[in-house]
This record gives sequence, structure tokens and C-alpha cells, in this order.
Amino acid sequence: MRDFMLITLFSVFSVSFATGQVKIRLFAAQSPDFVIFTVVEGEYSVEGYGVYGKNDIIVISKYNDKLAIKPRQTDGFIAGSITLKASSNNSSFSLRVNTVTQVYKGDFLCYPDLATILMINNCSVDDYIAGVVRTEGGANRHREFIKTQTIITRTYLYRYLDNKHLGEAYDFCDATHCQAFHGITNDRAINLAVQETKGVVILDKDSSFISAAYHSNCGGMTAFSRDVWVSDLPYLRSVSDPHCVRSRNATWERQFTLREWVDYLQKSGYTGVTNNAALFNFSQNSRSVEYKVGTFSMTFETIRSDLGLRSAFFSVAADNNSVTLRGRGYGHGVGLCQEGAMEMAVKGNTYDEITLFYYPGVIITDLKNAR
Repeated sequence: MRDFMLITLFSVFSVSFATGQVKIRLFAAQSPDFVIFTVVEGEYSVEGYGVYGKNDIIVISKYNDKLAIKPRQTDGFIAGSITLKASSNNSSFSLRVNTVTQVYKGDFLCYPDLATILMINNCSVDDYIAGVVRTEGGANRHREFIKTQTIITRTYLYRYLDNKHLGEAYDFCDATHCQAFHGITNDRAINLAVQETKGVVILDKDSSFISAAYHSNCGGMTAFSRDVWVSDLPYLRSVSDPHCVRSRNATWERQFTLREWVDYLQKSGYTGVTNNAALFNFSQNSRSVEYKVGTFSMTFETIRSDLGLRSAFFSVAADNNSVTLRGRGYGHGVGLCQEGAMEMAVKGNTYDEITLFYYPGVIITDLKNAR
């Protein structure tokens, strides 16, 4: 995470950055060897080669350690990299990678990178925030939930700027390693929320940006950060959440044969009795850190990761032939529960009330007040 204390006069820096640019690596989870660029609105120029208008198409492909660039109506050329510069703030373009097409604003930069093409969108902070809110929070949400997701997204941006991909040519990727970003959105409610909360962020008691963790559904109780990650943060503590328990991702089940479960435990270090199914039962009514069988224990987070479970909040019910995991929630469980926050918004809670419920003791303020 970026250490903002190293920056002198940070408040001045942050205010200027609020209207500035951020660089996002696009299609980071894929390794394409070509991409189709299309001008959607306005014009885009490549210095020394030409200007491209609405509906103009450029195919960019990897060619040895360079790029082959072929506009639809002019001759192609070979280059070490390419920058397509937007003519105005309203200029936009689409990218097609395999069968997926997404639309962006701002400049487009492209470089060859080992076996793939490195694609970067240099866009405005506001366009990025709105795009993340649409991707991470979904469409047709209550305005107070949208505002909540917006200030979380903005806080995340400032906390992790220049750290998530330190030393690389971009600030964030568009995958869940950072925040999922599938391009711009025309959702009026989201774009309005970005403007209505302009510059609003979440700080801790030391005026530092919080680690604004969030997940889909906590199953009725959020988790302490110390139980999931190394950090023990005072505002990421367990909160009883009645708001999400009837939501779509509130419960789940997973079945194993008893033999499959025993084999998994033995591979994880279990050396105890295997012919007594009742020994493997474990009830998790409130969040526990470890699953225990006799003297053997392992963390629920490890089991979740190993078996690809929806959450680490589950109970184990075993009989002579099978093991049923009955789980609650979806995600790591730390911080804001999105489905709970959506329900709170519908019930009339404001975005600051929702934020303070899931991040107790934080300060909601303008980013100029951040350290």
C-alpha cells in the first residue's frame, strides 16, 4: 500500500489528483496476441501516423517483440509501442479481445510484453470509479448503496495507488487483484453518485485511508481481519449483520463422501481415527478460526482456499457415508457486506450510516483531510 506520509503537502497533491488520471491495465486476466480497437466517439490520433474518427478500426497484434498495427483504411506499420490519444474528454473507444467487447474513455497505450500485449487505459479518476462501482456493485441499486460503494472505491484507489503494481507501467489492473473494472458506464445513478460524493473518502482515527475491504455476503456476521489476513485493523472487526441473511448468497451447501473428506484431512496432516464419522462434526454458529478434530486443527480459511468454497463460515455434518458442509455467506467476510448494505439502503439507511455500521470508528470526510 502506498505510504502517503512520504509525500510532502499531501493534501494539495490529493486535491489535484482528484481531477487527474489513473492508468489501468486492461484484460489483465487474459493473454491476447491481438486486439481490435474501434473509435466509438470523437477522434484518436497516433503521432506521426494519423487521426482516426468514429467507427474507424485498428487491429493491433503482436509481431515478434514489436506490434503490428493495421488501420482498416490505411497502410499498416510496425512499432515498439503505440499510444492512441483522445482528442477530448468525451472521446471513447471499444476494445475487442476474443469474444468480449468493452468501452473506455481516455487514452489507450499498448506494448508488447513477453507472450501477450500489455494494454493500458489512461482515464479520469471519476470514469474509473464509476466503472468499478458498476462492475463490483451491479446495476439498478439503491442510490445510498451506490454512494457507499463509490466512497469505498475512491478510498481503495487512494490507499493503494502506486503500490498494487509498484514499478510497473500502470497503477491498477482491471481484475479482482485490484478492483474489477469493465470500462465506462452510462448508468446515470452511478455517475451522479460519483459527483455527489466528489472527494469523499473513509479515514481511520489517524487520518489515513482505511483498507476498505468488502465482499458479497457475510452470512450474518462479518469477520475480524486478523482471522483472515495478517493485519489486525480496529475498523475491520466482526459485526453481527441481520441485514443479509435472506439475500441470494446467504447460504450454501457442499457434499463430499466420507472417504473424500478423510483423504483431504489426511493430506492436510490428520493422523487420527477415521472410522468414527461423528468425530468430524463441527458446528460453527458464530465465526470460528479453526476446524478441530481431536487434537488436529486447521483454519477454515485454508479449507476454503483448498476446496474452492464460497466462504470460511460453515459447519460440518458427517454420517457413515457422507459429509455435508452447510455454509453461510459468500467471500472473505471482512468489512462491508454488499448484500447487507443493499438491504440497509432499501430500509432507509444513508450511505454514511451504512459505512459506519460495517467499518466502526472510521471518519467519512474530504480527501484533503487525509494524511
